[in-house]
Amino acid sequence: MTTLSKIGRGRLAVVAVVVLALVALAAIISSQRPHRTPSASQQVAFSPNLDPGTALSGPAPNFTLTDQYDRPVSLSEFRGKVVLLAFNDAQCTTVCPLTTTVMADAKRMLGSAGSQVALLGVNANPRATAVKWVRAYTELHGLTHLWDFATGTYTHLKHVWAAYHIAVEIEAGQIDHTPALFLINRHQQLTRLYLTQMSYASVPQQAQLLAQQVSKLLPGHPAVRSHLSYAPAKSTPPTQRAVLPLVGHGSVTVGPGRPRLLMFFASWDQEVMNLRVHLDFMNRYVALAKHAGLPQLVAVDEASVEPNARALPRLLATLKAPLSYPVAIDRSGALADGYGVQDEPWLELVSRNGTELYFRDLSTSGWPSLATLAQQLHAALATSSGPLTKTAIRAELSGSPAPLAALHAQASELIGSVRGLKQRLRELRGYPVVVNFWASWCVPCRTEFKLFASASARYGRQVAFLGADVNDPAGDARAFLRAHPVSYPSYPVSLGGTTQILPQGLAATPTTVFFNRVGKLDSVHIGQYESQGTLDLAIAQHALG
Repeated sequence: MTTLSKIGRGRLAVVAVVVLALVALAAIISSQRPHRTPSASQQVAFSPNLDPGTALSGPAPNFTLTDQYDRPVSLSEFRGKVVLLAFNDAQCTTVCPLTTTVMADAKRMLGSAGSQVALLGVNANPRATAVKWVRAYTELHGLTHLWDFATGTYTHLKHVWAAYHIAVEIEAGQIDHTPALFLINRHQQLTRLYLTQMSYASVPQQAQLLAQQVSKLLPGHPAVRSHLSYAPAKSTPPTQRAVLPLVGHGSVTVGPGRPRLLMFFASWDQEVMNLRVHLDFMNRYVALAKHAGLPQLVAVDEASVEPNARALPRLLATLKAPLSYPVAIDRSGALADGYGVQDEPWLELVSRNGTELYFRDLSTSGWPSLATLAQQLHAALATSSGPLTKTAIRAELSGSPAPLAALHAQASELIGSVRGLKQRLRELRGYPVVVNFWASWCVPCRTEFKLFASASARYGRQVAFLGADVNDPAGDARAFLRAHPVSYPSYPVSLGGTTQILPQGLAATPTTVFFNRVGKLDSVHIGQYESQGTLDLAIAQHALG
């Protein structure tokens, strides 16, 4: 048994490692034994998006807070019932809606025995502690008569988080918290902890798994009214065709064939933004796309986590003007999972062969202007059709200020040393600077290099770009730069020498560093940029401000 004091945020990584190990072991065993249908427990173990739960022991810490109706609510008042206790951000548009859908579905799967189950949430947002926020979340997610959502002052909430070892942080302006769901028996004893995984298609399976555990704690062990397999839920990536029903009637086909822009959303996004205005804004995109050669837009409602089938039609009925683009319905969540949707609303651009070219998390990054969106989509599409020619790059960069023009004159050269790089950074004060740490032997570096080639050509009149070639034979680096030209020079640096640029040294390649106009380190991005849009967005945020 695991005691509560041992629970921490790191368990997600541990689960991933265990699952990978089990998958590898299964592959070895399957090569040596005849094929057998895996048991339910084996299916759960091999499904990366299901958490079988961690056994707990000990009393559930009591607390008294305020519910969505501004009334006091305590854990102790639910003694005699099985309690599902979740820590949810009242403004969450990522994993929390999946958690509450799992809770509500699990209770429904128990039929009349669900009356012996209490659903309870504790607010995990330190900035939205007012009752109005937990009330709005409750109403928009269709939980009005299904649960109690408790909040309080920051001090009171902090005590409850500490009692249950819930980590709550604000990172880059966004709320990050342990996505914990506790199962508490009728005697107020902790029995199990679940951590919700970011998978829309796995929600029904996780609900069934939870309902089966709840049943074991209820008198007579009532039957669970669900018979789902625990085999990994299928997803539909952009490389596969999918036919989705449209609101009202008809259908739309997405997948390979032509570039397409998809916008994933749900009706409850209106809690944190004026969704009606933004849906209408995309009408303007459709009008622009017809004249600017931009992809067709398809909106996709994530019906798998909508409170009911009426939520979306009700929202659309309140719009000032009808939408000029199709609104499809993803009932299973397979499309959202296949396209890697991590939040809502979410924009995703895919090429004609199903390659993901661009995404934007609209909840955290905000809605771009129409001009910015068009620029980012054109840039992403340009990378899919091949790199810019040297002539096109020169045309893009003509008229650059002298310090930036000096960089362009040294395009794709390997020059100087780390000392020269430090001096160049000093000379470029007055301009934002982007430094990309790379190496010719680094596969992710090679993959993202074309993104920097495109971005540096388009932003090079405002932003200084530099390369730092790490622990690379000079011959290999120069050969790579000849084959993959960029509009700026690179400086050879040793791994130890990176501490002269980064106080903590270099953790991995590729790494991209942003300096502001006064030469101060603004942001460090470790790892590969997956698309042109994500790199462009980082430049907009950390270089152009």
